[in-house]
Amino acid sequence: MNPSMLNRRLVLLGASSALLAGCAAPGPADYASEKPVLDLRSYFSGKLIAHGIFTDRSGQVQRRFVVNLKGSWNAAVCVLEEDFEYSDGVRERRVWTITDLGGGRYSGTAGDVVGQAQGQASGNALRWRYALKLPVGGQVYEVDFDDWMYLVDERVMLNKAQMSKFGIKLGEVTLSFQKL
Repeated sequence: MNPSMLNRRLVLLGASSALLAGCAAPGPADYASEKPVLDLRSYFSGKLIAHGIFTDRSGQVQRRFVVNLKGSWNAAVCVLEEDFEYSDGVRERRVWTITDLGGGRYSGTAGDVVGQAQGQASGNALRWRYALKLPVGGQVYEVDFDDWMYLVDERVMLNKAQMSKFGIKLGEVTLSFQKL
């Protein structure tokens, strides 16, 4: 093989490797050494407030909202009540039942969640995935949520969630939780 052909193959191999490395998504274990450590039992106990936005796939803000939350644990099970108030005056309520499965793993259910949500916590982060029944214009669509929550300090947690359907990004939800 001549040197120029070898150089082209090496460049192509290097570019392919860089592309594949760039596509690798982070996992919860990537945050294992991050502090403070997220303890859901502690963080989702008592009252919290969250402020959020929903942006469409172009990044334009479509909705703003405030969520009042209250969490209570009984052994390994949490009931997390969420009361949403949107900027257009619409109100919604979601009540989660979250089970601590041990080892940083969690499962959850709610009235508008399809099946069970699955979560994995590590370090200061929690990845929470589920399908949600989303009413839009008189119809209900099942959309997938991929939530990432990051504990900033003992009172503040940031949440970024990507919403998709059939793998196509529909938008993002960004929230800032504050423990009261």
